[in-house]
Amino acid sequence: MGTLRCSVIVVTYNSSAHIDACLRALAPQGCEIVVVDNASQDDTAARVRALAEQIPLQLLTISPNIGFAGGVNQGARAAGGEVLLLLNPDAVAEPGAIAALLACLTQSKAAAAGGALLQNDGQPARGFAFRRLPTLAALLCEVLLVNQVWPANPVNRRYRCLDADYSREQEVEQPAGACLAVTRQAWDAIEGMDAGFFPVWFEDVDFCARLLNSGARVVYCPAARFHHSGAHSVGKLDFGDRQMFWYGNMLRYGRKHFPGWKVFLLRASIVAGMLARALAVLLGSGPQGVPRNTSLRGYWRVARMATGIA
Repeated sequence: MGTLRCSVIVVTYNSSAHIDACLRALAPQGCEIVVVDNASQDDTAARVRALAEQIPLQLLTISPNIGFAGGVNQGARAAGGEVLLLLNPDAVAEPGAIAALLACLTQSKAAAAGGALLQNDGQPARGFAFRRLPTLAALLCEVLLVNQVWPANPVNRRYRCLDADYSREQEVEQPAGACLAVTRQAWDAIEGMDAGFFPVWFEDVDFCARLLNSGARVVYCPAARFHHSGAHSVGKLDFGDRQMFWYGNMLRYGRKHFPGWKVFLLRASIVAGMLARALAVLLGSGPQGVPRNTSLRGYWRVARMATGIA
């Protein structure tokens, strides 16, 4: 197999503070660049247009916001590469990162590969760069506050691959969508991402689950290094919306991949988890920086959603 042509798809939403560094790092790496701006309300699109005078790239502007998965799907339709690299705008590629990722894909004969996502201190983002697909037990530990009280519990350690050797190339189940390369053939075979995961969260998990179910292999490539700050867009969501999107998409994932009895348990556990969180707020231990009434309203909305009331 010869050198694969790579198209990098960067979906932006109010990404003005990060997009310059991301695109300038990609410019010398010999890849097609497709930026999909998802109805940003800041000057992200203007910054990309200005950079387009110096860097060959394609800008697609979308309104209204169709979410990360929808934006990626739009970018994939516009891209011409044999490999599609989904890259967050707050991820900055080191020199040679794209070539290392393509070499890893070629040599491993995998359908998809994740790069090494590095924290501000240069260390791998343990628990985030790649994980196993979530089991019911893993999700219950999250919604029932087990991970908050006992983060080193065996279920969480296994799910987040906390004991993995991040310096070693290896088969994995779910690299983070912040840096995920997939062959065009594999992408087309499972028809891209499910845009029903709106606006973000669990779309990359669902994508990898469907990819693995098709018989494809996924690998982690430590030589492909990207510095990632993380959560620049979702951090701007208000508390209530953030809770609704996270738990709503978790349930969507469960409905797609779990039998009915597991979905029922997940729904019941989400309601129990919201009650526990509300009690913590009333006792003065709510989320830092969030007003008490805002927290309680957010948890109530999620509980109603989980029971099917709203």
